[in-house]
Parts: sequence; structure tokens; C-alpha cells
Amino acid sequence: MSVHKKDIKLITTHQLQAMKERGEKISMLTAYDFSMATILDGAGIDVLLVGDSASNVMAGHTTTLPITLDQMIYHASSVVRGVKRALVVVDLPFGSYQGNSSEALRSAIRIMKESGAHAIKLEGGSEIKESVVRILSAGVPVMGHLGLTPQSIYKFGTYTVRAKEEQEAQKLLEDALLLEELGCFALVLEKIPSELARKVAEGLRIPVIGIGAGPHVDGQVLVSHDLLGITKEFKPRFLRRYADLHDIMTNAVSNYIKDVKSRDFPSSEEAY
Repeated sequence: MSVHKKDIKLITTHQLQAMKERGEKISMLTAYDFSMATILDGAGIDVLLVGDSASNVMAGHTTTLPITLDQMIYHASSVVRGVKRALVVVDLPFGSYQGNSSEALRSAIRIMKESGAHAIKLEGGSEIKESVVRILSAGVPVMGHLGLTPQSIYKFGTYTVRAKEEQEAQKLLEDALLLEELGCFALVLEKIPSELARKVAEGLRIPVIGIGAGPHVDGQVLVSHDLLGITKEFKPRFLRRYADLHDIMTNAVSNYIKDVKSRDFPSSEEAY
């Protein structure tokens, strides 16, 4: 039983900050629909990320780029309706904030108003400074994202570990400090060396959440479908599978098909 169920309170950005200050690790997972959100929230997860990874997991695209703002709002709305406790953060999708701070603000406001989410997340550092400032000026909480930034996959050409070289590592450190200075309430670091992630987490006052960034950050995030073993092909070093739902679901459906074909289902007890 989750330790959180006795006292269900909505997690806020201030509570995440307090968790960092007292050394309590932050748990974060992705969610894209009502049913999954209800399960994860009921288990006591701290943060639910409505990630643009829905482009891959839910729609079958090979990158996160195709998903639209309307689609992100749809997924976020579904998740919010299933949540009683977790902080819900929504990715701004590719093309909705990078080139124009006014458009970035409009995108963030649409997500907040139309989905009821609690915060948004953007990828990048100094390149998106104006967008971050504009969104924060409207009172919308912003989570940053540095390291491997999947929306920039065609720029980098690979999903390999980022910031291994000194120049890129230094820029990441500078961008992390900038995002904190601008007012971001937290930062995600994806697929970077563990010691670099440690430097960032120790150098920032705000919570730093890692995915493939080692154990020295303030919390961890994974894609729920990967953690639960629904997806099978994705096997990065940082992923720990806590279940094998792919095989469980396949066996359940196979048994259903067998019972239908053999006329075993429905039985007389299952009919009206």
C-alpha cells in the first residue's frame, strides 16, 4: 500500500521544492489517458508527465515531432480527470514555442485553460529564454529539460548520451543555472553522464529529475509503458522493467480468442 494514501493532498511545485530540501526523492512517470493516470495517481506517484512521447507510445510515430498542440491538450485533459494527488506537467510540443515567445505563451495558456494541467515543460536552454520568460510572466509554472532533447533529434542525429564533451557539458551547466534564474520550478536531465547530473543537482536550488542521468539527482522519471513492460523493443541501460504486461496481455487476449472460438465464452452463467 502506498504511504501516500492516508493523506491525499494535491502535490504542488512548492511541495516538490520542500522534498528536495529534506532529501526526499521525487517520483515521476508519464501518463496519456484517464485509466493509466488513475492507477498511477492511486499508487502515490508525485508527478505525472503528459509527455510528447505520446507521439511514439500512443500514435506509433518514430519521433516526438508529429504530435500537435491539440493532441497534447486531449491527452492532458484525459490525465487531469484521473488525478486526485499528482502534479500534472504537460510537454509543449515541437513547433509550439521555439521560434516565437508570443506563440509559446498562447500554447502554454491553451494547455492550462483547456486541460486543467498544473504546469508545462519545454526543451532547451538559452535558445528558448524569451519563451520561458514570457510564459512565466503569465503565472504558468515551467519545468525545464536539458541533455538529450528528443524534439531536436534531427539536429543531433542520434539518441546517444549528451554532454560527454567538456564544451557541451559546460553549456548544459550554464543553461541549468539560467533556467533556475529565470524562474523554472524544476529541471529534467535526460541521458547525460551521472557526474555531470550530480553537479547540476548540487548546484541548483530547484529539484532536478533524471532519466538516464544516474542516481545523484533529486528524482527519477520513466515512460510508464516502458516500466510496465508494455513496450518490448526499447531497451536502454537506464530502463528498469517492473512488470511484463506485454506477455500478460498477450496471453489474456489469446485465451479470450480460444474461449470464443471454442464456444466456452460466454457460459450460461455469463448470459442474461
